[in-house]
Amino acid sequence: MPDYTTLASSAPWRELRTTRTDWDDTDPALLESMLVSAHLIRAFEEKVLELAGQGLVHGPAHSAIGQEGGAVGSAALMRASDQINGSHRAHHQFLAKSIRYVAPMGLAPADDFSPPIRGLTQRSLAEILGLAQGFCRGRGGSMHLRWAEAGNLGTNAIVGGGVPLAAGAAWAHKRAGKGDVAFAYFGDGAVNIGSVLETMNIAAAWKLPLCFFIENNRYAVSTHVEEATAEPRLSARGSAFAIPAWKVDGMDPLAVLLATKEAMELMRDGGGPTIIEADVYRYFHQNGPLPGSAFGYRDKVEEAAWRERDPLDRLANEMEQRQIIGASGVSALRERALGLMNEVAAELIEQVQGKNRIKAALWPDEGFRDTGIRSDLTELHGQRTEELETFGGAITSAAKFIDTVADVMHRRMATDERIVIMGEDVHRLKGGTNGATRGLAAAFPNRVLGTPISEAAFTGLAGGIAMDGRYLPVVEFMYPDFMWVAADQVFNQIGKARHMFGGDIDIPLVLRTKVAMGTGYGSQHSMDPAGIFATSPGWRIVAPSTPFDYVGLINSALRCKDPVLVIEHVDLYNSTGPAPVDDLDYCIPLGRAKVVRHGTAMTVLTYLAMVRPVLEAVERLDVDAEVIDLRSLDRAGLDWQTIEASIRKTGNVLVVEQGARGTSYGGLLAAEIQNRCFDWLDQPIQRVHGGEASPSISKLLEAAACTRPADIERGLRQVMADQGRPLA
Repeated sequence: MPDYTTLASSAPWRELRTTRTDWDDTDPALLESMLVSAHLIRAFEEKVLELAGQGLVHGPAHSAIGQEGGAVGSAALMRASDQINGSHRAHHQFLAKSIRYVAPMGLAPADDFSPPIRGLTQRSLAEILGLAQGFCRGRGGSMHLRWAEAGNLGTNAIVGGGVPLAAGAAWAHKRAGKGDVAFAYFGDGAVNIGSVLETMNIAAAWKLPLCFFIENNRYAVSTHVEEATAEPRLSARGSAFAIPAWKVDGMDPLAVLLATKEAMELMRDGGGPTIIEADVYRYFHQNGPLPGSAFGYRDKVEEAAWRERDPLDRLANEMEQRQIIGASGVSALRERALGLMNEVAAELIEQVQGKNRIKAALWPDEGFRDTGIRSDLTELHGQRTEELETFGGAITSAAKFIDTVADVMHRRMATDERIVIMGEDVHRLKGGTNGATRGLAAAFPNRVLGTPISEAAFTGLAGGIAMDGRYLPVVEFMYPDFMWVAADQVFNQIGKARHMFGGDIDIPLVLRTKVAMGTGYGSQHSMDPAGIFATSPGWRIVAPSTPFDYVGLINSALRCKDPVLVIEHVDLYNSTGPAPVDDLDYCIPLGRAKVVRHGTAMTVLTYLAMVRPVLEAVERLDVDAEVIDLRSLDRAGLDWQTIEASIRKTGNVLVVEQGARGTSYGGLLAAEIQNRCFDWLDQPIQRVHGGEASPSISKLLEAAACTRPADIERGLRQVMADQGRPLA
């Protein structure tokens, strides 16, 4: 018979319950401030539901009535410099942290609400109503609330989507060394999300000061927690990652405060992440002013039992026992909170013919629709720019492309201490799988971070670092296809953040990846990501085709305040080309294409590894073609001045790209040319691209799936034939 040893978790997992002594020993002023905060939040949420019932909240109204204990208990001891983010149900957490910021000395039940408190509630309500004076200028609404000054990083409509971003803030806090911490609030529905579990792992491995605060309200919309997991004690997740965890009654605000105090002490002392699970209950349905029982997934008996444990009543009753406040004082506080919200709402709402409506003057102007999708690039003004043809420094014509990639990054890290690189194996193998980070780990050991295989977590973590603003993350995807693994963080979070949160937040982040067509890695490692990223307006895209251009474009990318995708190619890595000998500090402006060959018979638009084979085919066939290396591929970065000048001259366009038709960049480009340049075209736009299917493992089929020299030649011949000028 086997010999068994019972194993124990390497991190503590405890349930914390308050005693009479805990209540008696707590500072009365702290209890008073928590009570006032809880009543303010309750009154705010009730006003939101009232307005939602009148049809004045456009979109969802996810109230947290009943869950205030978790918010006020965890925020009560936070510093202004601590940071939080939350989920789609986060009004209470946003307000609790913001109240702590505007009233750091606390709130007293008998005091009138100060102008900062009034301003906070009004701007918060305005945001939920979609009005211009809201924190995100009306773009965020109920689910996307951000106030950076108060430590609110931004709440999130994607379940679990904000958790990796909070890890980025925690990484920045650890790097800064000031003892600040981050909190990621999420619910029971998010606990089983892959990116959340990935983030728990990376936070534990890197000892990040991040609290995973789980509000277990037992229902993900209508699905009960016990239907979704075999272990409904959700703080048990900590044992898998060696994260200390506390389980508390979230209807007891003091229990939450005491658990948070212990967790904060551990995190501030460098002990790494923590988990707090607060058992709470939302009194209403997932969205709107009706109880869950109205939808049949829970009954009124259950709802009544939880209401008897109301966190506001628990606070008040304990304080009454200590004679800190009386019943009349609680009642007066309640009336003042309700009165405040009535006054605030009256500033936003008017009555016309017996019906309430939002005051028309408060809506955002329609012209604000696309404002702030991306930076205006003023951050690049004044930078020295160069082109190879006019460069005054020493040039070598035989620089290896991959060596230039590593050399320019070494230069930038030496001159900018904000830069941190992260990705799989970037710290090993003599510079990652291709040598792009050669020598960097040795030179900058704490700034080259080899990550777990968890693209969602480390990409979101980098996004959080960018949103924090103190450091500049450079992420490497070993292969571009991995963007699908991290798609939520890449597109929903990083790509949308600037616009979604009001248009004035910077997201300085560089994502490097390589196209690996021709290496035999098959359909899941061989795509060209340009066409996909071009559909996300928040991203800028550059695709350098020479070592000289790589230096200038990566320098611009690292100075840009937007997320920038830098596409590289394995075919270029081992190629040689012109590069500066010792000057690695110039820029090539984002949005500037380059005419690499002049001609009059057609315009050939291409990029990355297709530039050289296009030039070779044009020379071989002796075609009078003008070849343009696009270099910048995002919609805002297309150099229409150069493109249109060429099309006016030639009247014919051929777009050449290597990758598959289904994820094509050329289709987007051709459609835009058709709209802008139709009157100048002598024939339909022609395209050369790969097959419909992604490249496969077979060497023969892989070659057939990608654009080859023969395909380029056929394209050139077709354009000339359709002009009535067939090539010999």
